Amino acid sequence: MSRYLGPRLKKIRSLSALPGLTKKKINLKKSQYRICLEEKQKLRFYFGITHKQLLIYMHIALKSKNSTGLILLKLLEMRLDNLIFKLGMSSTIPEARQLINHRHILVNGYIVDIPSYRCNLKDIIMKNNKNIFHILLNNNIYSINSKRFINNLKFDISENKVFVNQIIYNKNLYFSLNELLVVEYYSRHT
Repeated sequence: MSRYLGPRLKKIRSLSALPGLTKKKINLKKSQYRICLEEKQKLRFYFGITHKQLLIYMHIALKSKNSTGLILLKLLEMRLDNLIFKLGMSSTIPEARQLINHRHILVNGYIVDIPSYRCNLKDIIMKNNKNIFHILLNNNIYSINSKRFINNLKFDISENKVFVNQIIYNKNLYFSLNELLVVEYYSRHT
């Protein structure tokens, strides 16, 4: 492997201070733009969405009369792939996307194969194969009770159904996020 011959200071800034590579003083202070960009990237990476999809959600959130940041989080939390993850049917969001893409999920009795499908109040989510649904819920029941915030979902394990009781306004994500910085980032670009 050859050694890196590009700009060292740029690499040191992006990777944080690496001693012994330069004599120059490095200012590691983050700009406000970079902080906003990192928050947006966290949100994109966590939910597995593209910049274009996030921009569409942002336009919908901007049109509402309520807090733009909370509406943005609500739209992302009510995605089918996220709900499948929070239900405990999958251990990760990419796994939930795969379950949906492989047509294993029914919403209101219809097969839904779009992970970005936005669930609404009183939707009924169930597995296409009832035996697999029961096994998945039993395997992940510990994580459902202890780790996940799913007060808006009602389980009916005897019928292998989950009912969406209320729309999520949950700021309790699994990582720290300041949604106002995401709104600020998009306000600069629209």
